[in-house]
Amino acid sequence: MKRILLFVATNLAVMLLISIIGSAFGVDRFLTRTGLDLPKLLAYSAIVGFTGSIFSLLISKWVAKFAYSIHVIDQPANQPEQWLVDKVRELSKKAGVAMPEVGVYESEEVNAFATGPTRNNALVAVSSGLIHNMNLRQIEGVLAHEMAHIANGDMVTMTLLQGVLNTFVVFFSKIIGYAIDQAMRGNDERRSGPGWGYYIGSLVAQLVLGIFASMIVMAYSRHREFRADAMAAQLEGKDAMISALQRLQQIMHGGGVLDDRAQSVSAFKINHPTEGIMSLLFASHPPLEARIAALQAQA
Repeated sequence: MKRILLFVATNLAVMLLISIIGSAFGVDRFLTRTGLDLPKLLAYSAIVGFTGSIFSLLISKWVAKFAYSIHVIDQPANQPEQWLVDKVRELSKKAGVAMPEVGVYESEEVNAFATGPTRNNALVAVSSGLIHNMNLRQIEGVLAHEMAHIANGDMVTMTLLQGVLNTFVVFFSKIIGYAIDQAMRGNDERRSGPGWGYYIGSLVAQLVLGIFASMIVMAYSRHREFRADAMAAQLEGKDAMISALQRLQQIMHGGGVLDDRAQSVSAFKINHPTEGIMSLLFASHPPLEARIAALQAQA
C-alpha cells in the first residue's frame, strides 16, 4: 500500500508542478466564460501527462544509479565482474541491441533490473544478493530476462502508456471538476471564473482516476513480464529461466528481502512479490507460479 500511495503522490506532484508552470506561461487557458474549450484542454492535458513520464524516462539511469549506489563496471576488477560483463555482451549481441552499462548494487534482495531511455542506452544492474544466492546458470536466465526487457523496448512502451493515461486522467478530472462547480453554482450568474468546487473536484477526480490508471499500467506490466520470460528462454534456454524463477520461489518462501529504494525501476525488476488482493491489482509482476507454468508450456 505504501508503494501505491507513493506512486499516486509522486504522479500528482509532477502534474501539479507542470500545471503551475503551465499557468505561468498561459497554456492552461481552456476555461472560458462559455465553458470548457475541449481542444485546448486536451492539448494542455497531453503536455501535463507526457512531460512527467518522459522526464522520468530520460533520467531513469541516473535515478537508478543514485538510489541504489550502483557500481558501474567500467573495467572489471575480478573474475566475477568479467564474467558478468562478458555474459551481458553476449546476450546483447543475441538480442540485437547495443551493449548496456552493467552494474552491481549492495543489497540482500535477490533481484536485478534494467532501465534506460532507449534500447541502445540502457543499464542492467544486479544485486549482490542475487550473485550470492544463485548459480551461474540461474544468473544467466535473469540476465537474459533483463536483456529481453531492453530488446522489447519495454521502458519506452511503459512511458508512452503512462503518458497517455496521465493525459486522460487530467482531461477527465478537469471536466468532472467543472461539472461539480457548475452544479454547486446553480443559477448564480454573478460569479465569474471557477470556484472551489472546480479545484477540489478536479483534485479528487485526478486522485481517483490516477489510481485506476495505475492499475492499467500494472496490468500491462504483468503481461510484459510473460513476454520477457519467453524471450529470455529463446536467448538463453528455457531451463535457465525456469531454474532462476524456481530459485526465487525458494528464497521468497524463506522470507526474502525486498528493496524498494527506487520506485521508478521497481516495475523492471525480475522479482516483485505480492500479497493480498490490493497488492495483486497493483503488482507489476505476475505470480512466480504463473510465470513458471507459462514457460513450461512454451514450445
